[in-house]
This record gives sequence, structure tokens and C-alpha cells, in this order.
Amino acid sequence: MCGIAGILSFSGEKVDTASLRKMTDAIQHRGPDGEGHWLNSESNIGFGHRRLSIIDLSSNASQPMHYADGRFTITFNGEIYNYIELKLQLIKEGYKFHSESDTEVLLALYMQKGPECLNELDGMFSFAIWDEQKQELFCARDRFGEKPFHYYKDSGKFIFASEIKQFWPIGIKKIINQKRLQDFISLGHTDDYQNMENSFYDSIKRLDAASYIIISHNGSITKKKYWAIENTTPTFSGNLEEAKREFLSLFTDSIRIRLRSDVPVGSSLSGGLDSSSIVMLIDRLKGNELKQNTFSARFKNFSKDEGKHIEEVVKACKNIEVHYTWPDEDYFLNAFDRVVYHQDEPFGSASIVAQWSVMELAKKNNVTVLMDGQGADEQLAGYLPYYTRYLDQLFYNDKKKYFQEYPAYNKILGQASPHIPLYKRETPRMKVGRYKRILLNQSMPIGSDDLQKKLISDTTGEGLKILLRYADRNSMAHSREVRLPFLSHKLVEFVFSLPDEFKLHMGWTKYILRRSMEEILPPSICWRKDKIGYEPPQENWLNTPEIQLQIQKSSQFFNIPTEENSKVSYVNSKNWRLLLAHKYA
Repeated sequence: MCGIAGILSFSGEKVDTASLRKMTDAIQHRGPDGEGHWLNSESNIGFGHRRLSIIDLSSNASQPMHYADGRFTITFNGEIYNYIELKLQLIKEGYKFHSESDTEVLLALYMQKGPECLNELDGMFSFAIWDEQKQELFCARDRFGEKPFHYYKDSGKFIFASEIKQFWPIGIKKIINQKRLQDFISLGHTDDYQNMENSFYDSIKRLDAASYIIISHNGSITKKKYWAIENTTPTFSGNLEEAKREFLSLFTDSIRIRLRSDVPVGSSLSGGLDSSSIVMLIDRLKGNELKQNTFSARFKNFSKDEGKHIEEVVKACKNIEVHYTWPDEDYFLNAFDRVVYHQDEPFGSASIVAQWSVMELAKKNNVTVLMDGQGADEQLAGYLPYYTRYLDQLFYNDKKKYFQEYPAYNKILGQASPHIPLYKRETPRMKVGRYKRILLNQSMPIGSDDLQKKLISDTTGEGLKILLRYADRNSMAHSREVRLPFLSHKLVEFVFSLPDEFKLHMGWTKYILRRSMEEILPPSICWRKDKIGYEPPQENWLNTPEIQLQIQKSSQFFNIPTEENSKVSYVNSKNWRLLLAHKYA
């Protein structure tokens, strides 16, 4: 895991190493183990790199790296988890290697297949490759957007970087987009949902996930999306038992290759279904010989502290050492400005500060790589609003199944159920319209693929991308790497081939995961009914005198009143947004 930078000039102006060094100096946290800078012979292109050594710790893996007698040069941030399999195939086809790194494998694969190489990669990445022969820059980002890639372009140059803060030291004007800031204050939008390439700053764009761009020596740009989940009829034709076996096989394999590392690997453990599944499968894979370190945030005297669930997982594992951090009001006050600095853009809740504390804890214990459960909720329908959407879909398209699912859903959730049956919400006019559509054999207001569309949108659209952005900045601020087994594209593609009832079934969310893990997880974890998420006592943290004073100052600055009731029940409250907005204004 690393940080990258680059400048391509197409105006005749020379690129200089000093500018590249300013950009890489701004992200020393992303790569404390080394740095490198390169200019081509014409000085019309230059790369910078900060290195966090994970695979092949020797100088052979240093970057920027060259291949094919210097024709190709790369600066690369990320991990290619299946690099061993790719390397063996490339060797059979005559390619030579001088390191044990995944970076060199990526270069050779690009030489062989060009942009098509992206289809072969199982990994998280953002990288740029310069082809000296074609005088062409190729830049790409992983399928889900785990690793960042920002860029700036004007009539004379194209500049790219891992983090937004890298642009300011070389003279790019830092101008916050006022509309974006107002949208955040009034609506809580942490991204531009109309165009995910827009950042909070007028001049800075981000390359979207699953995309690549090619920039020629004269500045022309070609942009392409190379991967997407199609909203097609589910293709898996097997039964639930067959689906369980395939899911567990793909999930286990995803974890296995994400354990590849030349530095210590641990896990984030929240006590929820997702992180617990990862921890217990790693415990199986490592066996009694190798100890697994886990890292968890706990909250004293808070009803939503997950300690009892974490301890259940720890007891069930053969060889595990658990580490706790206990962030409180004082911790929040001390860490908040540092989190704001490293995030670069507004974020949605104080849970990001709790996540920060976990990364800090891993660093203190010299564990460089952390497994994490992000990505499961979006593809496996882990949030309760997905179930209400599914029930509405069934009401319009499969009444028999609706009247099986709805009572089961109510029985499991009870008072926690947010769903009001559609037949209780229907106006007489809506009911007449529904009967008319049935008689005329017309499509319903909610289609039979409504849930599938929503899950695809949240997995590959704005929902998950925002969370991945938070995790990248928090982890890399402490020079830690986060790996996400649920985001193996093979696993995700399989999940989206399954029918809805394999994800939501008789009141249970993430049904296929629960059934696949029921012989591995403690029952109290596998069949938990409550979903807390990663929720700290934000209300307490915001009500300290120091933070309240900052909120009041922000309220005066923007001329927007604060929340009347300070005991707000939702995390992305107006008070939170005012606090954040003033930091970035």
C-alpha cells in the first residue's frame, strides 16, 4: 500500500522533480518505508511514489518501477491478491521477473494485454503506467473504488495524486465548491450523487471506480468503464445448499489470498456478523500455530457497546489475541482535527473517529494489514430498509410470498420493525390503480427487480464508495492497509446471481451468509437479530463544551440555526454537519 503522484505536461513546460517531491512529501503517512521520483528523458512526464512495504520488502520492489527495457514505467498503490497465479501464467508465456512483487506482475500483464489486463486482476488498486513508445499515460482504479485516484487537468498539464492535499503544495488553488458545502449542511450529502467524479473542490476530480483513462502526449483523454454488475435475471439455478457451498468456497478463497503478506496481518472485529465471519474463517485457516490479532473499539457505559459479542467470537477462536481501544469525549476532542485533515472532505458521523482509533491501535501493536468486513451490507442486503423495499416489491409482484415474509419479518424484529404494510399505506386511488394494472397486465409501480437494482446501486454506486473513502484515509493516516474479503469481484458477481430470497428470507437479512457460516460462528453471532453498526456515543461527544462552542461558531458563520434539541437520535444531524462544514469552509 502506498501513495502516488504524477505530472504529464503537454504544453512544452518541463516537469521537475521538486514538484513531485512536494506532492509525495504531503503523503509520507501513506508510505513511510521509502520514496522514489522519476522523469523521462524529455521531462514531459514524471512520477512520484511513497512506499508502504507489504509484498517483497526488498529494494527490488521499489517504485516507480520500469519494465521492458524502460518502455513501461509504473507508480502503483494497492495490492494484486492473485499476483502469484498471474505470475506463474506469465512465466509460462516467457515473461521474466526480477522481484517478488505484485507491481512487476502488473507491469508484465499490462505489456501483454493492455487495458484488458484489468479483467484479470483481483485486487484493490489505483495506478498509472507511462508507455514511452506510444507517449501515452494509462490510469486505472479498482472495481469498487477501494484505492483513491484524484486528478487535475488544464490546457497544459494533467496531474494525478492519491489524496487531494497533494495538489495544494504545487500551486493548485484550494477552492471549496460552495454548492457541495451547502448540500452537505442542508442535506448531509457527502458526495455528488449526480456525478461521483466531483470532489468537494472545484478543480479536483476523482477517477470513478471500475474505470480507466488514457491521456495522450497532447492532452486528449479517453475514458472507459471496464466492469459493472448487470441487472439481469439471476442466473444461479441451484438450490440453497449448493449456493451455501459455493458462497463459502468463494468467501474462504477471498480471505486466503488476502492473507498474502510479508508483514503481520490482523483483523478489525466489531462483533457483528461480517467481521466475525472473517475472524473465524481466518482462525480456521491459520490453525493453532499462528496467532491472529484483532482490534476493536469499545465504549464505556454505552448501551450499544459490542463487547459481549466480541467476547463470544474470541472465546470461539482457537488462537486469537484481542486488543481494545476505548475512545471517549476527550479522545474525540484530541483526534477530531487530525481526522478532518486526513479525510480531506466532509464525512458522515463520529464513527469515522472510532474507526481512526482502531487503526491507531493496530499501529501501536505493529500490525500493518487489517482485514475488515466492509461491503457485505450493500451486496447481501444487511440494512433493514432493504427488507422494507423487498416487502413492497413482493406486495406488488408476489402476494403469496409477501404474506409469508411479512409475518416472519414482524416476528423476528418486533418493535424494531420500521415497515408499515403497503396495504395500510395505499390510498383508494393507489389501490384502484393497482387493480387496473393487474387487469391490463401492465407493469407495477415497483418492479420485481427493485431490490436488485438498489443493491447494485449501493454496491457499485455512491453508498459503498463513501465508506471506502473513509476507510482508506483513516488507515493510511496510520500507515495501515485495510483488505476487504467481501469485495472479491468473483464473490460479488456470484451474490448478484442469486435470487432475492437467498439474501432476505423469513425475516433474516444476509441469509446466505448466515446459512454458510452457521456451523462456524457461535449461534448468538450468526443469528443476531439486532444490527448496531459501528456506532459510538456521538451525542455525548458533541455535547462537550468545547465542541458545542465550535458548533455555535459554525452556526454564526453560516447563519444557520443549530439543532433545537441537542439530543438528536440520528448521527448525520445538523449539528454534526455544522461542525464539519466549518472545518472545511
